[in-house]
Amino acid sequence: MTNPGYDQARVERRRREHERQAVVFGVLIAFLAVCGIFALAVYSGAISSPFDRPFTTVGASEQKTYPVACLPTVEGQPDGALPVAYSEIKVRLLNSTQESGLGRAHESVLTDRGFEVIELGNFPDPLTESEVRFGVNGIVQAYELAAQFPKMRLVLDDREGPAVDLVIGEDYDAPLDVKDVDVAADQPLRNAEDCVPADTITPEARVLPATPEQAEDEVQPAG
Repeated sequence: MTNPGYDQARVERRRREHERQAVVFGVLIAFLAVCGIFALAVYSGAISSPFDRPFTTVGASEQKTYPVACLPTVEGQPDGALPVAYSEIKVRLLNSTQESGLGRAHESVLTDRGFEVIELGNFPDPLTESEVRFGVNGIVQAYELAAQFPKMRLVLDDREGPAVDLVIGEDYDAPLDVKDVDVAADQPLRNAEDCVPADTITPEARVLPATPEQAEDEVQPAG
């Protein structure tokens, strides 16, 4: 025989379950309706999407525009400065990106070509474009190093020695093939387009590597 109290409890339980289901489905339907209205407004242009913004490179700062120093005049070389041997060019490789291993990769190529890499380190500021930084006694060296790449920014700073820094930026280019490098031992180097005499440029303050160890001191030019 069926217990009337038991049947009544079962009916109440089912009623409560139906009420909960109705509430849940009601909330979901309302949420979907709001999403649909928002999507329609974005599609129609009534409001702008919160994701409608340009992509940016995290950590990459805008770089200044620097005047480019012309090659120095050299006594006994009336046609212009001749290259120096790659083995006489001391290079610091500084990575300004979050990508590891770039310094080693550049070192492998440059040392194979005869450059002397004296330090690997990190540049304290993020850069978009790669740069060669140099002093007034390293202009020829900077031109020769920059010639190894499709494009390179040249930045004159206030260092005294001939060693140069290659700062690797986010948009770095791989070195050119050796056959495509426009440097020949018996041919004068060519000035960069729109260059100006070095003595008319106010040098930038030299930026030291963001590493605990500093490279060997720069060798002063002979004579």
